[in-house]
Amino acid sequence: MAAQEVLSQTTRLASSSALLQVLFRVVTFALNAFTLRYLSRELLGVVNVRLTLLYSTVVFLAREAFRRACLSGSTKRNWTKTINLLWLTVPLGGFWSVFLGLVWLHLLEVPDPSVVPHYQAGVVAFGLSAVVELLGEPFWVLAQAHLFVRLKVIAESISVVSKCILTVVLVILCPQWGLHIFSLAQLLYTSILVMCYVIYFVMFLGSPEATKKSFPIARMKALLPKLVEDETFLNWKEARLTWSFFKQSFLKQILTEGERYVMTFLNVLNFGDQGVYDIVNNLGSLVARFIFLPVEESFYVFFAKVLDRGKNVKDQKQDDVAMAANVLELLLKLVLLIGLTITVFGYAFSQLALDIYGGSMLSSGTGPNLLRCYSLYVLFLAVNGVTECFTFALMCKEEVDRYNFVMLALSFVFLCISYFLTHWHGSVGFILANCFNMGIRIAHSIHYIYGYFKESTYRPLTGLLPSPFLILMYIISGVITAFSEVFFCCNKGWMARLIHVSVGALCFAATIATVFCTETKLIHFVRSQ
Repeated sequence: MAAQEVLSQTTRLASSSALLQVLFRVVTFALNAFTLRYLSRELLGVVNVRLTLLYSTVVFLAREAFRRACLSGSTKRNWTKTINLLWLTVPLGGFWSVFLGLVWLHLLEVPDPSVVPHYQAGVVAFGLSAVVELLGEPFWVLAQAHLFVRLKVIAESISVVSKCILTVVLVILCPQWGLHIFSLAQLLYTSILVMCYVIYFVMFLGSPEATKKSFPIARMKALLPKLVEDETFLNWKEARLTWSFFKQSFLKQILTEGERYVMTFLNVLNFGDQGVYDIVNNLGSLVARFIFLPVEESFYVFFAKVLDRGKNVKDQKQDDVAMAANVLELLLKLVLLIGLTITVFGYAFSQLALDIYGGSMLSSGTGPNLLRCYSLYVLFLAVNGVTECFTFALMCKEEVDRYNFVMLALSFVFLCISYFLTHWHGSVGFILANCFNMGIRIAHSIHYIYGYFKESTYRPLTGLLPSPFLILMYIISGVITAFSEVFFCCNKGWMARLIHVSVGALCFAATIATVFCTETKLIHFVRSQ
């Protein structure tokens, strides 16, 4: 597949994934606003922090390493051995589900049954849902490797909508069910997700479309584990790479969900405060989830396909190197400008957003400061996602292993900083610790990218340098909106709020106009791709 074609399909995948994440986060956002009026903060804290952490930990540890290893390189491979490897995610997920389920039931603080009923059933259901989702892993990797854009969008959209409908119905009709509501909804979500992929491949395999695309799998039976005569059961090169990524994924999960682990295991916040933190966290991460994550996932596939893992820049095809460098530069510029926009305007509009969404329960206390800090954290997330997706797509096994030691030390430092900053500054300390964590990871990735392109004429890291005039525009907008918040928001009535919003809209329009004038190369890339 030509590099230009890969780029075109990758950008479509990223765009579709972004739209999917918009749907997912908006629906989740609306669901939280709805359930806040029917259920307690404590119950939401247990679901959104404690049980969701169990589910995400099982799924991440069981599949992340397999995904990264099996999506590296060309689609022309021995898919039988790759599928055999992917099916190992199911028993691995079963092990983690049982092990962590016992930890969640017997070693962690159990919520008060009168406030959060059916906790034990919730732990079992969320652990089981993780194993159910892993049953679809071979189908997901095949679809992602061959850039099936619509399948992922449709499957996850149907699953999310079904989950939300069931949740709303049960919250209205049976609020006394407590965690049973969210347990049933979670099981429905993963079951429908897997069934969508299975049904699609049942219809696709053997069809004229599959034949036209020369799809490497001809029958559904080939998607089951299979012994190959006179050959090994697995591709041991992929298996060793998976093991390297597994050691890394364990550490990355701690860094990604570090604040939730600190909350869960060290009890620095009660369940009610955890619920508020999670709601603010969801609001703050909207853009990070529906733009940055799809870009990271999709362009990891692009870089892994266009450039060969483990080879230096001189040994690559120079046309592919030129395209990869250009795409990396423009991606860095794109996410940097999005992050800067959120940081600048998020500071002045955090309190208003929380007041509209959850009333005084969220807009008073630490909520606004928490969201302001999260606006800064989004900037770190933006840059880290793109730099790491390039770095992980190009690292050889030995480099991955060396990076694991860096991640180990960083994990320990991060957890310590999270614990102390939380005692010093409450839930805001989690965001500050995350900023530190992301800063270190960005520095490592930038060092790798600089070293990789050092012997070439390409300098993609210039994407992190916006024009001085644009930086000045951001500073002016930040100062004006900050003063506007002081004078017009948020306890001076709706007319004052509208004035504040209007000031922000004018500053935002001026900033976007400046982007169009100063970043013409980026605008052309976005329009063309």
